[in-house]
Amino acid sequence: MVLRRSAKTISNGDFPGIVDHFRPGDVLVVNDTRVIPARLLGARDSGGKIEVLLVRRLAGVEEIWACLTKCSKTPRPGTRLLLGGRIAGTVLEGGQEPYRHISFTCEGSFLEALEAVGHIPLPPYIRREDDSLDRERYQTVFSRKQGAVAAPTAGLHFTPEIFQVLKQRGVEVLPLTLHVGLGTFLPVRTENILDHRMHEEFYEIPEATASGVNRAKREGRRVFALGTTTTRTLEYAVDAEGQLMAGEGGSDLFIYPGFQFRIVDALITNFHLPRSTLLMLVSAFAGRDFVLEAYRRAVNDGFRFFSYGDCMLIL
Repeated sequence: MVLRRSAKTISNGDFPGIVDHFRPGDVLVVNDTRVIPARLLGARDSGGKIEVLLVRRLAGVEEIWACLTKCSKTPRPGTRLLLGGRIAGTVLEGGQEPYRHISFTCEGSFLEALEAVGHIPLPPYIRREDDSLDRERYQTVFSRKQGAVAAPTAGLHFTPEIFQVLKQRGVEVLPLTLHVGLGTFLPVRTENILDHRMHEEFYEIPEATASGVNRAKREGRRVFALGTTTTRTLEYAVDAEGQLMAGEGGSDLFIYPGFQFRIVDALITNFHLPRSTLLMLVSAFAGRDFVLEAYRRAVNDGFRFFSYGDCMLIL
């Protein structure tokens, strides 16, 4: 689906046709994060079953993560875990509800152990167990840097062939990294959206990406953001002069209607859950009434929603 903000028009098309909406000199920024198999199954030292979901790695050299746990009794500090038959864990002090801080140890690389025994953390609205196909399909073809617990799903539509066509047409593709956290699925539960607190996620913007985006903005060329995670990163890391800053850190930017976009000129994004921060970002970019009109049309036209669903291009 294609939304044109200036003309207030909505049209449908097949995804490969998205290349026809780009011009030579346009910049497409993508999020190259890679989903880790962050869901671990195992047992506590008492023998009871437990499920652990890695949410965010804490600062430091040790493998200490903020995690969500699912078991019959809340694990207390000192509880020892054996996960997947290969990873040992110890519940630590600290951690704000509902999260637990857990220290992990294993033989060899922790990420290699996760790849061997972990499960892909499918979104909570997909009510089935993950399978081997999800390890391929819940990753973008340009994913490089491990650390996300959810995929930047707008990127799932892109194939190497589409990128090849874009490059042949003079479109510059630039990467950044934002390790998508579980909070991306959390609804806004506060009555006043100003009271909502965004989750913090690690981001990294390479110098080449910042330079390429800044050069495009100076020359009046358009910057396309592939997904809401890319959009939040670009708009978080812009300085007072409108320059995108290279570097890394934690982003907790909440974009809702009234926000002034300074970098992003066009947005590619999936259809999102109601009352989500993702839908609020899209409404901020295109206007709430216009977006809701597009959503009504998407429902009537049989579009699929959410992570494995269809997408829209907003110009």
